[in-house]
Amino acid sequence: MNNNNNNNNQSSSSASSSPSNPNPQQSTTPSSLNYYHPSPSRTIYSDRFIPSRSASNFALFNISPPPPPPPPSDTSRTEDNSSSSAAYTALLRTALFGSDLGFDSPPGTSDKKSFPVITSPVNRNIFRFKSETKQSLHSLYPFGVDDHSPGVVYIPVKAPRKVPKSPYKVLDAPALQDDFYLNLVDWSSHNVLAVGLGNCVYLWNACSSKVTKLCDLGVDDNVCSVGWAQRGTNLAVGTSNGKVQIWDASRCKRVRTMEGHRLRVGALAWSSSMLSSGSRDKSILHRDPRAQEDFVSKLSGHKSEVCGLKWSYDNRELASGGNDNKLFVWNQHSTQPVLKYCEHTAAVKAIAWSPHLHGLLASGGGTADRCIRFWNTTTNSHLSCMDTGSQVCNLVWSKNVNELVSTHGYSQNQIIIWRYPTMSKLATLTGHTYRVLYLAISPDGQTIVTGAGDETLRFWNVFPSPKSQNTESEIGASSFGRTHIR
Repeated sequence: MNNNNNNNNQSSSSASSSPSNPNPQQSTTPSSLNYYHPSPSRTIYSDRFIPSRSASNFALFNISPPPPPPPPSDTSRTEDNSSSSAAYTALLRTALFGSDLGFDSPPGTSDKKSFPVITSPVNRNIFRFKSETKQSLHSLYPFGVDDHSPGVVYIPVKAPRKVPKSPYKVLDAPALQDDFYLNLVDWSSHNVLAVGLGNCVYLWNACSSKVTKLCDLGVDDNVCSVGWAQRGTNLAVGTSNGKVQIWDASRCKRVRTMEGHRLRVGALAWSSSMLSSGSRDKSILHRDPRAQEDFVSKLSGHKSEVCGLKWSYDNRELASGGNDNKLFVWNQHSTQPVLKYCEHTAAVKAIAWSPHLHGLLASGGGTADRCIRFWNTTTNSHLSCMDTGSQVCNLVWSKNVNELVSTHGYSQNQIIIWRYPTMSKLATLTGHTYRVLYLAISPDGQTIVTGAGDETLRFWNVFPSPKSQNTESEIGASSFGRTHIR
């Protein structure tokens, strides 16, 4: 409403200033634009909604500013109006379409329905990207920018997060087995890495880089799995003889040995106070280290070796994967699976619960499957599937951002960082020459360690801190080179 009133007032003023134009509607034609001397008190605008160009940055478009209008006279006002209108029209045409489009006809005589086709590469079109776009934001405004304009907020563009493509530390791990069904690496909440090498377990303190030999099972036994308790310093060790040992890592002392399995124990998973073990004998045993019995319950359902076990973050659901290509979900009290997923076409070792969404479960299949699948255990539904192109060996979800990492075997031996739920690749990391069979994440959620049959452990900074800042982990990111783990 205010704009219309102002325009009407300006139109009346323009009409009354010209005795030869009694009709105010005629002031909207190009030929009636008049140029006057600037008033010392205020700037007079036209009535055609054309802004003042006194502050225009004509140098931005490589054109010359319009010549100052000559002083008006009573006898030549009509001629001055026509020449000024023609000059303005030519200037506007040059600024919009360039100066070499072949407009030979005088202004106002060209067909308004025809549009020029720009074919010359030297056209000076102002709508084309030019080198001036590299200048500051303020230099792109033809009328200038007030840094203190109310309501105008300039938000800097955040650069995308970059994941280093090389490991910052490599540890030699002699005798690290190239066996898809084993789980030989785990990282404790106290920042200590446990690694099973042959018949021994070694501890690597990430703060001091100190290596400690925890145990030696002897020549007749081998380490098949390791798993840290969620709190404290207790480490569970699964053996090829079907036993599970509990060790106090702070004292390097064995607490107890539990039996129950007939074959090797390749998978271990702790809840708050419960330890679950999966074996080649197809069974899963729940153990309470505080109880006198070796196990408190037995879960039966898999038809082949159990190679993957993970408790949910609320300790209410246990996911298990087997060499029978099945993924099962158990509750705290069931002895039969409450959910069964049979879509994978190869062994399911890679299992990860999302820390961000309750009931969201990810699983990965072996060489004949190569897929990562997502499930909602609350609604018992299959959410999505991603073909990775390689055997999926491990999955770990970031605690800090909604991303996950997968490690792969045949045939590319790569490590992939995924954004969820789009499953777009944030980074692909390479370096291992064998299948990347082992994966663990640091307690701060920023660093992962990967292990392979090439007998190396590689440390990668892949996730941001909880504050989404790209800071290096405290576990010796400034230390490079190869270090023997024993």
